[in-house]
Amino acid sequence: MIQNQSLAGASREQQQRFPALNSEPSIYVALPAYNEEGGLPSLLKKLDQTLSQQPLPYQIIVVDDASTDQTASVAEEASETMPVQLVKHSVNKGLSGALDTCFRTAMKVAMPGDVIITMDADDTHGPATIERLMLKINEGYDVVIASRYQEGSRVVGVPFNRVLMTWFARMLFKMVMPIPGVRDYTCGYRAYRFDVLRTGMEHYGDDWVSERGFTCMVDVLLKLRRFKFVMGEVPMLLRYDQKLGDSKMKVASTATRTLKLLLKRRLSGY
Repeated sequence: MIQNQSLAGASREQQQRFPALNSEPSIYVALPAYNEEGGLPSLLKKLDQTLSQQPLPYQIIVVDDASTDQTASVAEEASETMPVQLVKHSVNKGLSGALDTCFRTAMKVAMPGDVIITMDADDTHGPATIERLMLKINEGYDVVIASRYQEGSRVVGVPFNRVLMTWFARMLFKMVMPIPGVRDYTCGYRAYRFDVLRTGMEHYGDDWVSERGFTCMVDVLLKLRRFKFVMGEVPMLLRYDQKLGDSKMKVASTATRTLKLLLKRRLSGY
């Protein structure tokens, strides 16, 4: 079920607050969300504060992956005061399914020149980093990643085993399947040009987001790698200490899937 914050039927006050999308290049922020009622309200508020200072129109897309808490209600309430579109899964599809819906929902309404940003919905990614992402996009980059491995980055509160896994993944992919300008293969906080996503999605079709769990973030980059897009990174602050609730990542199974993915993609030639 899709519930859309429609600007066409909005009041004059809302129309003034929410500029018409597609009248000029726009920003779409897509949030895959599962049981994020704790962090989502704060994140949406900060996103609205940050994006309202940007010169471009924007829309926030929340994909509720059949949450068992009030995630959907939080998004519905926010849509009354900010441009939020809620998409609800009737069954849980995992991160890969929610991310795929994020991309496809944004691409149904986005146009050439627009930018699609993905980030976590648990309030661990700071919206202020969007300004840095957009600066790099405006310089001419096709994909920009908020990286934990750029000078000026800081990571707070991440368990050591997860830090070790992401560092190992970084070194392994850098050696086996390097992407110029990329150090952080696993972080999902990224900005994509419209044409980049259109190219990837048209080429791969239903297999665009095909890997289960957190490895889907790595696989998206590896799939885009074949097209020689210009990718870059900006430093980020990861506030994992602000996360409410348990992590949904199973470190051991994610590490195993990542190794299998690397082998599969390497043998397939991209």
